[in-house]
This record gives sequence, structure tokens and C-alpha cells, in this order.
Amino acid sequence: MLKNRRAGRFGLVLATVLFLPAQGAAASFDNSLLTRLSSVAPKLSAEVLQRALQASSCAVSNGVEMPERLAVIDFSLPSSEERLWIFDLASGELLLKDLVAHGKNSGSLESTAFSNIEGSHQSSIGLFKASESYRGKHGYSLRLDGLEPGINDLARQRAIVIHGADYVNDNWVRDYGRIGRSHGCPAVDQQVIQKVVDNLKGGQLVFKYYPDQNWLQSSGYLNCESGQIASTSGQGQDNT
Repeated sequence: MLKNRRAGRFGLVLATVLFLPAQGAAASFDNSLLTRLSSVAPKLSAEVLQRALQASSCAVSNGVEMPERLAVIDFSLPSSEERLWIFDLASGELLLKDLVAHGKNSGSLESTAFSNIEGSHQSSIGLFKASESYRGKHGYSLRLDGLEPGINDLARQRAIVIHGADYVNDNWVRDYGRIGRSHGCPAVDQQVIQKVVDNLKGGQLVFKYYPDQNWLQSSGYLNCESGQIASTSGQGQDNT
């Protein structure tokens, strides 16, 4: 496992997560999975993890292929803290925990503003599908397709991708109290970009959380609506 900068414990919040039969993976979105993943990621809020599993379960029930891995980003945490987790859903293993950037217009140390608008230079929240890897101006990168209409479905058009960045590392935290910011992309440390892309490309799910009440109440994936099908159309260029 990669860096383990901090350790902590919290009381596990148990909640019912929709059970689905495994489709191509030895994992089900049930309470046992929530418990297993919480035990290996004690710094990740149990509520955030629960919502990530609920959204993923809804996506699969509406036609998205069962993922083998799930990435969770908690934008309610400051950028000086590790707030990206990648899990293997079959084994319950934590594959990676690390820093991740938010958009420069989303906030400074903390992110508070989010957008689905091209040119906003803000991060977007909600459920995404990690699609194809490519090599662009930032090197090895990963395209993301937003699955939530009106919330993040312009991610590809906006070129919201996962890429490595020199401003995402512990040295920035030591010198400035935070990491640098992107144009909206969830940029990661150059030292982990290969592992992040290789583990997520090809259809894995990425869940970005912030306690935005409008999204929490209106998201079809968090309030599972029958027929909520992912939209993965559109092409984009790597802008940031």
C-alpha cells in the first residue's frame, strides 16, 4: 500500500445499502462490504463511503457494468489531507490513499463551490465512470465521464480528467499549508498517477462527495430512480 500519512478511527455508521447480485465481480453492495471497506479506511467518513456504495449500486442496477474498483474523493476535507481512496471491491482491499486537488475556483485550502460549466475552473461532484487512458500534455492521464445529468455530465466536454501534477505532494503542504489547484481536474501526485490510472481505467467508478444539499436531495443515484442510465457521450480535449 502507498503512503500512510495519517491514521484515525471513527464510529462506524451502519446503514442499509441496496444489495445487488455480483455481475462479473465477487462483490455486492451490502452492509458487509461497507464494513470491510470502512475497516481499511478509517479516515474516510462512513457516511461518505455509504453514499458512494449507494450511488454505485444504483448505477449497476441501471445498466452500468459492475466495477471491480471504486475511487472515493471527499471534497469536504481540506486539500492538505489525503482525501482520495481507491478500493478493490472483490477483496475489500485499500489499494491507494493519497492527496487530490480541486479546481482553483472551487476554493483555496477547502473546496466549497462546484460546477458543471465549461470554463468555470471548478471541480464537479457526483458519480463518474473512469474511461480511457491517454497521454496528453500532462502525460499519462485518464478521461472521466460524468453520469449525473446537470451535475457532472459535461465532464468530458470540460476535459475533467485525472492527471499527475507537480503541485500535488507533501512538499506543497509543508510550504503552503495546502496543495496546488487545477482547472477543475482531480489532479494527483506524479508518483501515484500510473497506479491511479491503471486501477481505474476501463470502466471503474469514481465518486466525488461534498455535502451539497441540492445534489444530495436531487441525485438520481443517491435517491435511486429506475431507469437512471449513465450518459457517456461527448469528446473532450485535455485542458488542465
